[in-house]
Amino acid sequence: MLLTPRSRQAPDSGPRRETGPLHRPGSRPDAGPRRTPWLLRRKAALLASAAAVCLVAAGTPAEPLGVGDRLFPYLGNPGYDVASYDLSFTYTGANDKPLQAVTTIDAWTTASLDRLNLDFAHGTVQSVEVDGRPAEFTGAGEDLVVTPARPLARGTWTRITVRHTSDPVAAEGQDGGWVRTTDGLAMANQADAAHLVFPCNDHPSDKAMFTIRITAPNDYTAVANGLPTGVERVGPRTTWTYRSQHPMATELAQVSIGRSDVTHRQGPHGLPVRDVVPSADRKALEPWLAKTPDQIAWMESKIGPFPFETYGVLMAQASTGFELETQTLSLFEKDLFTESGYPKWYLQSIMVHELSHQWFGDSVSPRTWSDVWLNEGHATWYESLYSEEKAHRPMEDRMKAAYGASDRWRASGGPPARPKAPAPGQKISIFRPNIYDGAALVLYALRQEIGRPAFERLEKVWVQEHRDSTVTTADFVRLASSVAGRDLGGFFQDWLYGEKTPPMPGHPDWKPAAPGTAKTSRPGGTAATKVSADSAGTTRR
Repeated sequence: MLLTPRSRQAPDSGPRRETGPLHRPGSRPDAGPRRTPWLLRRKAALLASAAAVCLVAAGTPAEPLGVGDRLFPYLGNPGYDVASYDLSFTYTGANDKPLQAVTTIDAWTTASLDRLNLDFAHGTVQSVEVDGRPAEFTGAGEDLVVTPARPLARGTWTRITVRHTSDPVAAEGQDGGWVRTTDGLAMANQADAAHLVFPCNDHPSDKAMFTIRITAPNDYTAVANGLPTGVERVGPRTTWTYRSQHPMATELAQVSIGRSDVTHRQGPHGLPVRDVVPSADRKALEPWLAKTPDQIAWMESKIGPFPFETYGVLMAQASTGFELETQTLSLFEKDLFTESGYPKWYLQSIMVHELSHQWFGDSVSPRTWSDVWLNEGHATWYESLYSEEKAHRPMEDRMKAAYGASDRWRASGGPPARPKAPAPGQKISIFRPNIYDGAALVLYALRQEIGRPAFERLEKVWVQEHRDSTVTTADFVRLASSVAGRDLGGFFQDWLYGEKTPPMPGHPDWKPAAPGTAKTSRPGGTAATKVSADSAGTTRR
């Protein structure tokens, strides 16, 4: 995610309130490696202790559960591992009316379950079936609690089918879910809003395959993650079907419905590149769309092959306040490219930020939301490196400015790998400067510490070893130490968890700025760096 220039400064939260174990979150996501293929993994490491947790007998009151995420304690659910989602949405042409929807979930049980929880809110549930049999259901917080006709044994496959509505209006005022555009809908589910759209295990630790079907009037175009597998026109309606070829976190799901054009071009090695734009703006946006293949090639030169089956950008006629790395189809505000007046190099760096997330955050996903610095720090790093190489904007200048602001960012938002909890009612307030430029500063310090060749080798190995999996900060520390040939635990402890910013290797003259004086000297491309006016006379934050 990248906040747009007009809303770069995410709100800071107040003092963080620790959540205790009484919310019945199941087990906390572990720090061990996950290298088994996704179809064979059973999330044993993540949910091993869930079987030991009392998963509430059917006679006790329903209650919300979670997997114990420190920042979002009620996201996700113990007792099962989702293998695939099949989502069907029917859109009538009115973006202020609920969509009819069917969500089918295939999952593997990791504990014996008398009932199970799904994350779901802001829709009306009409029926639930478990393995073809009607099941009882009720709500608890933002969970849908399902009681199967028969208990589910540990280590078995199960299919849950939920018929429900998906309401774009009910989600308004929330941080994400359906986004109403001028001519339809799009999705923005980061960090915890997929369950405002469809029932799911809404935590990035449980990635799954997706099939998405959208039925809409014939004068609309529907696009979703992955590749198209069919288009069927029956009378006044068309059904579009898309399927992912790699596992995906729920927060990265994307559906676009609108009067749109879909453009096609070829990326490196024949990669299909498709973009979705308002039909009326296709000509004006084409110069921007044409840049994507070269940007992909540039990223591949840094870290290796593109990790998915396709890529493209969705230019939506909507005001979201951010850009978002939805898997294989990144979401952008159209007006940013047609009306903002920002320099071309800067807008290109924003495109590279979301593109780089396809490796860092989408393919290699965070095990917990405290690990989000691995997403945003890397995306900010490659955005800045691109600006340095293509627009002659020195990274060192940007990092020096970030160093000056780092102590203030840590005090406000927490250290990069231990961000403060989101502000009440402002879930995306975890996206503060500490996990953008603050985290990129950690990577800069690491490159200074171990040298450029070792750092570049680390980046390539990281995305290769952990492709299609989830990772923790501890995984990154272990790999960095292995590549460097020495223990970097102390280095990372200070840089990732310290209240104060450590001395910068190779730059003993860099000093944190006094409170209230830290500014960067130019626009970068992060979500929250205060800057002065740039050469085009604009300001961003």
